[in-house]
Amino acid sequence: QLQLVESGGGLVQAGGSLRLSCTASGSIFSINAVAWYRQAPGKQRELVARITSGGSTNYADSVKGRFTISRDNAKNTVDLQMNSLKPEDTAVYYCNTLSAGRVYWGQGTQVTVSS
Repeated sequence: QLQLVESGGGLVQAGGSLRLSCTASGSIFSINAVAWYRQAPGKQRELVARITSGGSTNYADSVKGRFTISRDNAKNTVDLQMNSLKPEDTAVYYCNTLSAGRVYWGQGTQVTVSS
């Protein structure tokens, strides 16, 4: 069974940077698209960035030019580099993938950006 574990969240001042990491158990991770979502208090969960098995990426308009998603299939990790952080980026960030028709989520990692 696939398991996803996020790490790297924390508290940072506006304009700062954080790097989130999603580590997966199971080698099938390398053949799946992986996404980062976030959910702020009182808001719906939203897609932040997504990367396919071939490395194609797409981003939410709100993070384009500031966030970069990347993957290392050998290490079963997908990272989210977040630069020029804004208070509105404050949320719990979740890693997500689909495998054999089932959706998997990590437990989430909190990112808090102070103004």
